[in-house]
Amino acid sequence: MRATVLHGPKDVRLEDVPDPRIEDPADALVRVTAACVCGSDLWPYRGIRPTPQPRRLGHEFVGVVEETGAAVTRVRPGDFVIAPFAISDGTCPHCRNGVTTSCERGQWWGSDTDGAQGEFVRVPLADGTLVATPGVPDDAQVPALLALSDVMGTGHHAARAARVRPGRTVAVVGDGAVGLCAVLAARRLGAERIVAFSRHRDRQAVARRFGATDVVELRGDEGAAAVRELLGGVGADTVLECVGTRESMAQALATVRPGGAVGYVGVPAGGPELPIDRLFGTNVTVGGGVAPVRAYLPELLDDVLDGTLDPSPVFDLELPLAEVAEAYAAMDERRTIKPLLRP
Repeated sequence: MRATVLHGPKDVRLEDVPDPRIEDPADALVRVTAACVCGSDLWPYRGIRPTPQPRRLGHEFVGVVEETGAAVTRVRPGDFVIAPFAISDGTCPHCRNGVTTSCERGQWWGSDTDGAQGEFVRVPLADGTLVATPGVPDDAQVPALLALSDVMGTGHHAARAARVRPGRTVAVVGDGAVGLCAVLAARRLGAERIVAFSRHRDRQAVARRFGATDVVELRGDEGAAAVRELLGGVGADTVLECVGTRESMAQALATVRPGGAVGYVGVPAGGPELPIDRLFGTNVTVGGGVAPVRAYLPELLDDVLDGTLDPSPVFDLELPLAEVAEAYAAMDERRTIKPLLRP
């Protein structure tokens, strides 16, 4: 079969690799019908995280179950399934507490097992990891369902961690797919005013479509001041940090009001740190981390299926798997928000 392999900085290739097979009774084999490139994939692609040897890429996919191991009972061949970006068993104490990304038997796509940007994937712990849809969706629904594998659940986690609720004012730092989904999540949870930080007209348009009431193009203290002016002289009740750099966390902390909350889901890169003295003095709460997407999937899936939630506009470029190198280049150069790949 063919799969995406990273050989070094900006050296992505589609190569022939061995076909996956059932290796454990808890495994399933899935034929991938759609995958995508994530912002976190760009860290190894850019060389920020070293690649000492060629490695498979991709952690977001949907597809059809082709075969299951003898111990698998919750999915069966023919099921259309969504695979969250982390593998979990669904039974350990952390999974039962909703923190599936801390599963005691957890694994990660592309490091512990196959990468998802290929034609087929072996799924360990299939019963705990995969979520089947009721029937096979039509092709038009696939992008929205694929977004549930990571970015929509991650944006939702930022909103939950920051305690977004009806009537709240929210500011979102980051206009990538996760930041845009955080705007959508804030609207879904009833936020009254949502300010998106963005300098890109195409992303601003998606943010407004998702529920942003205002857009601020400024950064730093000027950006924080612009938000205060929009919100009657007070900072935002909640700020959702969806980038993961020192600068993005500083922007979030400059924008939140005293007594407010910051929800962070940006994968840390560039040394973001928390000024504990400042948090103590302002009573600002900070929460978040790696999103337990598997725990959020059932409720978000219900909303996608009934038409009340549609994160699909984050995919603004669709390419065949054969053009995966172009998908990475386009995302790296910010020519696309998020590319979708079809084998």
